[in-house]
Amino acid sequence: MLCIFAAVFASAMLSISPTALAVGAGDVSTKRLLSADQEPANWFTLGRDSAQSYFSPLDSINARTVDHLGFAWAYDLGTRRGQEATPIVVDGVMYASGYVGNVYAIDAVTGAEKWRFDPPIVNQSMRNPCCDAVNRGVAVWEGLVYVASIDGQLYALDAATGKPVWVADTIIDHSLSYTSSGAPLIAGRVVVLGNSGGDMDTNGVRGYVSAYDLKSGSLYWRFFTVPPAPGKKFEHPELAVAAKSWDPERNPKYTGGATVWDGMTYDPALNLLYFGTGNPAPNRPRKVNDRNTDELFTCSILALNPDTGRMAWYYQTTPGDQWDFDATQKLVLADIKIDGRLQHVLMQANKNGFFYILDSRTGRVLSAKNFTFVNWASRVDLKTGRPMVQLQAEFYKKPSNIYPSGAGAHSWQPMSYNPTTGLAYIPVADASNILINLPANGGRLKFSNGASGTGGMVPDGSYDPAASRDLFGPLPSLESIQAQRPGKLVRELIRAWDPVNQRTVWEHETSSGTRSYDGGILSTAGNLVFQGHANGELAVYAADTGVQLKTVKTGSHIMAAPITYAVDGVQYVAVQTGYGGAAIAGVIPPESAALKYDNENRILAFKLDGGTVPLPALLSAPPFPVPPPGTATQAELDRGGVKFTEQCGRCHAFGPNITPDLRKLPPGIHAAFKDIVLKGALASVGMEGFADILNDNDVDDIHAYLISEQRRAYEAQQNGK
Repeated sequence: MLCIFAAVFASAMLSISPTALAVGAGDVSTKRLLSADQEPANWFTLGRDSAQSYFSPLDSINARTVDHLGFAWAYDLGTRRGQEATPIVVDGVMYASGYVGNVYAIDAVTGAEKWRFDPPIVNQSMRNPCCDAVNRGVAVWEGLVYVASIDGQLYALDAATGKPVWVADTIIDHSLSYTSSGAPLIAGRVVVLGNSGGDMDTNGVRGYVSAYDLKSGSLYWRFFTVPPAPGKKFEHPELAVAAKSWDPERNPKYTGGATVWDGMTYDPALNLLYFGTGNPAPNRPRKVNDRNTDELFTCSILALNPDTGRMAWYYQTTPGDQWDFDATQKLVLADIKIDGRLQHVLMQANKNGFFYILDSRTGRVLSAKNFTFVNWASRVDLKTGRPMVQLQAEFYKKPSNIYPSGAGAHSWQPMSYNPTTGLAYIPVADASNILINLPANGGRLKFSNGASGTGGMVPDGSYDPAASRDLFGPLPSLESIQAQRPGKLVRELIRAWDPVNQRTVWEHETSSGTRSYDGGILSTAGNLVFQGHANGELAVYAADTGVQLKTVKTGSHIMAAPITYAVDGVQYVAVQTGYGGAAIAGVIPPESAALKYDNENRILAFKLDGGTVPLPALLSAPPFPVPPPGTATQAELDRGGVKFTEQCGRCHAFGPNITPDLRKLPPGIHAAFKDIVLKGALASVGMEGFADILNDNDVDDIHAYLISEQRRAYEAQQNGK
């Protein structure tokens, strides 16, 4: 569970002559980063400082003045997908990233574009990203801007011009479902990047992190997070320890997972790189065996020496994960008192619902209290570090309602730690999943792309066991679920958590109230906490009491975390806006601004005595067009519905969504349907071909099913329903 490695393994380092770059734009250095609190006007890293606190010492905008906060400027990102990145601001220039890894350099006072970089996507099927082709940010260091494109290319761009200085292909096998959605991290002499893909297809991908020379892009080291297939050589000695926790007879087609897609942190004082890993692949281990093995280093937090790539320690938060409880949430360094003694710690509000405080030097668990309602485990045993799993967590014999959901009690949205109040501010999704062992539950659906044979349903207003029975098999009634937990079953919250006393100090249920659609969090020395919400509001709370002090209406769904910076003595707050991400798989929630306004992706900046935010254009939902004739049999329609759910429903939900509602296809698309689905006729706009997965008969059945559903919706529309 917990292991400390002596850093005794030698690693050959490349001797590289650094490229000479003029000092100017993007001038972030070790000296400046270590003194970040003395330069509060800048926002040097994703979390501002090396601790990744998402806290700012700026206080011109404070509890007394925030009522005057208003619009300063807007920048149009030119896309309409999920925006999850946190911008960086250095000396009056903002560096931001967006869809597929586009990068923007913007005047932080006016919003005027300085340059833009659109990476060529050459090695990636756009089917592969599990949760939209998002990007979570850039790193800026000594004149270079580092970004990963969705196809795993790591670019170093000249901060003054946006021109590529070098590019490195970080993907070891482009035939697998690898993608890159996380931000690079500067760790000493290297830039480090992980990857995504552990949820995809039936087998997923094998996780790893790679370190590259800052100036040349040469590979320094690569650390694999799970062992190779049985009988294969270990790439580094830590894998021998990991392999003991895996089934030695497992099928080699199962890749292992444990991808590192977010949440890395570097401690320059200890020279340790920290990161969390994702779920096993396949993400339901009993698809492989019933041995309930721990499967290291999945769902774990690891510390590596970035000079050598060797591991210092690990801690596994969810051994033998069956519930998609990744440990990739943001990791925050802090100095806090535990048991009356000041300690240097690493903190994480984990997806599994527990708030972990670890000794940053050794990985020893100092505290692990649930920060929201959980029923999969009763507690974490601090002696062993293991969660005490409850019977409720078992869903293989019959469906079970499990808190938190696979979306997590807390996911990628950054939390903020405020050293002044001593509180961590967490975006919390108090929601569950009814987990279903699809192959054994009696429904016609046996597989869902990205779910590895497990269905997950949320007991919200859309939950209908009777209507779902044909596909999913028998499901628990809403009444029986309600009896397990009285009150509202699905909520979204901002929660102020005291990590020392392990308790909630204040909380607000947000307008979203659904499934992790709200944004990340910023706190400041002005006694303020900022969070964007699904309904398009930027909410401002008093950091100590939680009193809501201000609401700014933007008309844009906000998922990313705000930042604050200053130029010429004027403090600004800025945030990227746009709906998407994991939400690409579902219908836009009724609270979302993206249901009312165009989902135009923008960066919005605010300042004191600013104006009113210009709202995006109102949406007008196109009507259901007249459907083409259909002659399919009921059996063909049934097969088409199953195939659609298995392969298409992950992106194309019926209802308002950021991807097309396929019940509204015009005649020209109907005519070209087979060429689009099999041959990739619309690959240029993200709809890749599926000829490797579907055959002619599959596509005919799917098309017949869509025509049938279009006819049903059209007739209801004509009847005024």
